[in-house]
Amino acid sequence: MIILVDDLGYHDLSFTGSSFYETPNIDALASNSVQFSNAYASSPVCSPARASIMTGQLPSRHGITDWIGAKTGEEWRSHNRYTKMLPASNNSVLDTSHVTLPEAMKEAGYTTFIAGKWHIGGKGSSPEDHGFDINIGAWDKGSPVGGFFDPYKNPKLPNRSPGESLPYRLADETASFIQNHSRENPDKPFFAYLSFYSVHSPLQTTEAKWRKYRDKADSLGIRSNGFFMGSRIPVRQTQDHPVYAGLIEQMDEAIGHIISQLKESGTYDNTLIIFTSDNGGVSSGDHFSTTNYPLKSGKGSTFEGGIRVPFFMILPGENHAGKEISAPIISTDIYPTVLALTDLDLHPEQHIDGTNLMLLIEANEPLDRNLIWHYPHYSNQDGRPSSAIRIDNWKLIYDHETQKNEIYNLSEDPSELNNVVELNPELEQSMHKVLMTHLVEVGALFPLPDPLYDPRKEQDYLHRMKTKRLQHLERQRHLFLSHDFTPNETWWGSKPTND
Repeated sequence: MIILVDDLGYHDLSFTGSSFYETPNIDALASNSVQFSNAYASSPVCSPARASIMTGQLPSRHGITDWIGAKTGEEWRSHNRYTKMLPASNNSVLDTSHVTLPEAMKEAGYTTFIAGKWHIGGKGSSPEDHGFDINIGAWDKGSPVGGFFDPYKNPKLPNRSPGESLPYRLADETASFIQNHSRENPDKPFFAYLSFYSVHSPLQTTEAKWRKYRDKADSLGIRSNGFFMGSRIPVRQTQDHPVYAGLIEQMDEAIGHIISQLKESGTYDNTLIIFTSDNGGVSSGDHFSTTNYPLKSGKGSTFEGGIRVPFFMILPGENHAGKEISAPIISTDIYPTVLALTDLDLHPEQHIDGTNLMLLIEANEPLDRNLIWHYPHYSNQDGRPSSAIRIDNWKLIYDHETQKNEIYNLSEDPSELNNVVELNPELEQSMHKVLMTHLVEVGALFPLPDPLYDPRKEQDYLHRMKTKRLQHLERQRHLFLSHDFTPNETWWGSKPTND
């Protein structure tokens, strides 16, 4: 079973360092797992990373390099952000020529199930078109259209009980599938993909949870300022959003529910569980939810905060509980690892950018490969068009706007504060060559200069971000933390019964 959380930052869990968010169920799971402390998503945004999990290929290769629905080329100008470049084109669906992970599992006799977010294609490229037998709640949309409480406004998820929590519902559906399948088809294996919409925006929780974390923030001491100015828009620098904290806890409770159900049914002990996130936490843009500090930046950026994610595996029948692996891994490794752990034949021509992690777990030595990211877009957050490569502990980021490289030694500078490119000219040259060779070989697309670029308009935009937008966000943050905060009428007025 794969559990994928949407937009969950590396430090958004108690066991990865958060002192504000509370995730006891995930922490308990992690304590019985193999933990990977240098795990990466293949992209700083959702659709590319999700396509990579399904295909075992990097976004530069499968061609989905931004979230599906993002404006590219000259259409980008309609956002009025006045950037120097026009984002590269982006595939709008996951091509059905791929033999996806669920297809490989289905071909091997597994019953395949998905609950939750898909966002890598609609009609003709739906979960059912890519190997899933059963689909609960997965369609072409990237956020919960009806919010996090029933009614959901999701054609793949019938409403069940007014006020029901969406993460609870998805976990309950997954648990029911596993229980029923194990009872009715005890000799037939299953592949389950629980893909939460949490903790993507819109940020919604219950009144009780908002109050719990509002009071917690008060007891910890509320800072007067919660944002600083990033390269283009403000960036959150503190974990004190009480609504976001409540949303995280509801997701954690949903995971606790499914694990307890698996244990009661006797299926937990022989179930492989992989837990991770599709990209880093949202520190800038969207709802400015969290901070990934001490990691730099967040979702939409190829800095560590945008691509470092929590990742752990529970291996049935294996005594690896509590083992921590610091060697870098990436989400394309999930595909071959699942095949290997279920004794199925690998598909090396398909998961060409992934490696079986059991080789790392058993040998406990770094894998001989490089990690590469390609994001030729401006993100809705604070990201700029960039490509990056990690070789051992060195990371190079190429900025397509400036056509300049940055180099960081992650073993000494995990926060990417000290750009040492000028001290390492030979390393810069060799890493840049490896990165560009890969991008050319796979036919990656690049952003292009905008011939209509007007620097005065860009400076006006940046000034508004530094003044009006920054001030608005500070006011809004303090509003969420005020004793008399009242949300819009579409959510906690439903008074969920499972709070």
